[in-house]
Amino acid sequence: MESTVTLANWRTAPYSTQSFHRVDQIIPVAFIDASGRPSGLSADPTSLDAVVFEDQHGQQRRLTEVLDATATRGLVVLRGGRLVAERYLNGYDGTCPHILFSVSKSLTGALTGILVGRGRIDPDSPVTRYIPEVSGSAYGDCTVRHVLDMTVSSSFSEAYLDKSGDFARYRRAMLWNPAEPGEDTGTLHEFLASVRPAPEPHGAVFRYLSPNSDLLGWLVERASGRDFASLFSDLIWKPMGAEAGAYITVDAIGSPRTAGGICALPRDLARFGEIMRLGGNHILPDWWVQDIRSGGDSEPWKVGEFYHMLPTGRYRSQWYQSGSPSGAFCAIGIHGQWLWVDPQREVVIAKVSAQKDPVDEDTDFTLIRAFEAIAEAVQ
Repeated sequence: MESTVTLANWRTAPYSTQSFHRVDQIIPVAFIDASGRPSGLSADPTSLDAVVFEDQHGQQRRLTEVLDATATRGLVVLRGGRLVAERYLNGYDGTCPHILFSVSKSLTGALTGILVGRGRIDPDSPVTRYIPEVSGSAYGDCTVRHVLDMTVSSSFSEAYLDKSGDFARYRRAMLWNPAEPGEDTGTLHEFLASVRPAPEPHGAVFRYLSPNSDLLGWLVERASGRDFASLFSDLIWKPMGAEAGAYITVDAIGSPRTAGGICALPRDLARFGEIMRLGGNHILPDWWVQDIRSGGDSEPWKVGEFYHMLPTGRYRSQWYQSGSPSGAFCAIGIHGQWLWVDPQREVVIAKVSAQKDPVDEDTDFTLIRAFEAIAEAVQ
């Protein structure tokens, strides 16, 4: 990696095209081992070059142009479990793990489901049953289900460009930003225990807050008695037949950044999407995947901040339901990371990117239309 990439600039363009697939050279990580026996991906190539679709503004868009415009670095498309399209761009060749940002939340939600199925976690229990250390925080009187569905009443603000408030302090605690001169960054757990509640009751409003997903990682470790990386390896990555090991960023004491720190090959992300498309495929409980696809309360979503993006959707166990007739559901990460699962058309799409801005809602609308067009094109 070029020496110009630093902890202060690694998430900004143009440095992100060098850093997003080399995160382990910037931040401490814990490795998620693969079995060394990858599941095969039979190829059935389909050209996507002619795909054209109408975007949310009524404009005709060519898929190849949209991939370029959204700083795509890797695109993998499966149809019925077969590899039908694969493309790598912008200095990335798909052979080393790429950061998934908040797609990590959905992978963590899946691991939680396995532990629920094994009786190690009760979604209806209070968080403090597992983590009494947060009793004085926003998590002190909420349930695991509130955390899973992002309905915790919390005063935290997901302000990605914040340079001085809680979000900046959060980023420094996870070792994603450099410390201020003379500052003790503390730890991720210490930060989570300091998050204050908001006035409304838990369960009333969908609020997308990354600390919830980091707390979920802490809860998984506490309930299982194991570290996240090895547990994820043994329960998901190895049984899935991942092609390569993955890794997750950790803080000063090794706590995993489960809200956004998982890095993996796009092909392996697509393999994971295929597990979800198949209803768990004997790795996740089928009822947990079905609940992700169709369960949950739409009322908190309707009064939440993302309702305008997916007005017929909702959020369940760290996954988005699109609300589309195809039943598509998805995982989304900042800077353009996506895992799109379309059960009706039997399509899985994994996309990793280096978009300049952390959040670009207009681009998100365009990409949802692009994924629908891809799914239709490969039939």
